[in-house]
Amino acid sequence: MESSSFRQPSSNWTAEQHKLFENALAKYDKDTADRWRTIAKLVGETTEEEVKRRYDILLEDLKSIESDKVPLPNYKNEGSRRGNMSSEEER
Repeated sequence: MESSSFRQPSSNWTAEQHKLFENALAKYDKDTADRWRTIAKLVGETTEEEVKRRYDILLEDLKSIESDKVPLPNYKNEGSRRGNMSSEEER
C-alpha cells in the first residue's frame, strides 16, 4: 500500500494546524475531559468532529506503517554521495 492510498481528511489544514494538532495530542491524552473540543479550539478553524476524524485516520496510517503495508522510502542518493567521500572526509 502506498501513502497515496491513505484516507484523506475532508478539509485542508495548514502546516501550522497540523503541528498544533500533533502537539495537542501529545499534551491532552485520552483521559483529558473534553479532549477533542480542547484540541479543536487550539487548532482553530475546525470542529471537534474533524479533529476526531483526523485522529482516526492517523491511527489507521500508523497501523499500516507498523504492519509493513507502507514501503520504506528508498534514499539512493544518500548512499552514493557517501560512497564518493574519501576516508579522510568521512572522519
